[in-house]
Amino acid sequence: MKKTKVWLLTILLVVIAVINIITGHSDPLKAASSLEKDTLTMITSPDYPPYEFYDTKTGESQIVGFDIDIAKTLAEKLGFKLKIMESDFNGLIPALQANRADFVMAGMTPTPERQKNVDFSIIYYEAKDTIVAAKGSNLKQPQDLSGKKVGVQLGTIQEQNAKKIAQKVAGVQLKQLNKVPEVVQEIKSRRIDAAIVEDTVAKGFAQANPDLEFNVIPSEEASGSAIAFPKNSTLVAPFNKVLQQIKDDGTLNQLVNKWFSQNIIADSTSSTPAKTGLNLDFTRILPDIPFILRGIPLTLLFTLLSVTLGLIWGTILSLAKIIGIKPLTWVANAYTSIFRGTPLLLQLALVYYATPQLTGYDISALEAGVLTFTLNSGAYMSETIRGGIQAVDKGQSEAAMSMGVPYWLMMWDVIMPQALKNILPALVNETIELLKDSALVSTIGVVEILRSAQIVGANKYIYFEPLLFAGLIYYVLVMGLTFGASTLERRLRQSE
Repeated sequence: MKKTKVWLLTILLVVIAVINIITGHSDPLKAASSLEKDTLTMITSPDYPPYEFYDTKTGESQIVGFDIDIAKTLAEKLGFKLKIMESDFNGLIPALQANRADFVMAGMTPTPERQKNVDFSIIYYEAKDTIVAAKGSNLKQPQDLSGKKVGVQLGTIQEQNAKKIAQKVAGVQLKQLNKVPEVVQEIKSRRIDAAIVEDTVAKGFAQANPDLEFNVIPSEEASGSAIAFPKNSTLVAPFNKVLQQIKDDGTLNQLVNKWFSQNIIADSTSSTPAKTGLNLDFTRILPDIPFILRGIPLTLLFTLLSVTLGLIWGTILSLAKIIGIKPLTWVANAYTSIFRGTPLLLQLALVYYATPQLTGYDISALEAGVLTFTLNSGAYMSETIRGGIQAVDKGQSEAAMSMGVPYWLMMWDVIMPQALKNILPALVNETIELLKDSALVSTIGVVEILRSAQIVGANKYIYFEPLLFAGLIYYVLVMGLTFGASTLERRLRQSE
């Protein structure tokens, strides 16, 4: 009899477990733990304090903030390790769609348009929109924006809300920019009259810039920040369960008090009152200079790899153009036409976001940058090298061929050395362009010189000082490169 009861109980438990699995009522935490990996990848845009930003005081590349603490809490409770990646805000959802990350936390608000492409968690923090404008401008209500130019960050809920205001209020002109600091600087430069910014972020900018003020926009619609996931992600349910737990036990409220208190916002600005106009104060970025300098090795590495590989690829393309085999010539010319005729930034975005979907390889931001710049610079260098080869006197090749020297050996030992000597100034110019254009890789999250300066500016709620310092670094590097190339060119001439 006892054995029968045990068997019946066992069968009952199995049936309940099967029903739970079929109906989706299994424990979300266990479902999350069953994923075939132990690390979750979060992607964010760390230029939005106090939600997510770089702690630059120690010179280390560490992203901190309200969203980061929540993500760490969620990962710990779910039994995962956490990896954090970065991108511009308008590249976060494309990164999810390309399976580059498991979830996004960036103060992102669920909207019907976004919900068509990604799934969202429950709201974990509610914020309000504000109108940021020059002090004394008296722009307090949406109606006051009639006939005004209004700035917003591209891809944000504030952009969508501003569009709604523009539909209701006559004469509102919108200007979309990639980052909130850029929007605020447009106000200070008088290019726009106001901006729509979230209240916690607006508070920091107003404290750091006494010439600005902000006013909360009354709204009947509840909105707030949520976590974004790829469509049909199995992480939504376990994340929602833990989010509700930390809401109920007070953990989330503790993080709110930690990151949105007056002291925290004040600490992220300078202790010295900000000056208005163009009265620059470089003392505000002195503690962050080591952080900006950390971008130099990465910029130089990127440039060196791109130039070296671009030179090799450009040489191959140039030989394909002059070798006399029509199919190779046609392909090389078509390739050059495509890469010279399309924007480099477009090529970079396609390589970074499309490669994982097309090949399954999770290409890193640095690899994507080097590959893109190699393919692009190779197209330009191929024309320069081709011109250098054709500029070599034909008698050189005729003499080599009359002596029975094989074509490829002749090109390597006789023609190419003379051609490279002739085109050295052009190659130096291409290297300088690559060094400066390396700033473009900041759009996909590489923390090089420009990105480092932008991060410091976002943290300090300032604009000019870190960018001017970054410009000085680029200038010194370019002058050093120019001096080295001039020295090499003089030695080559002396050796003739």
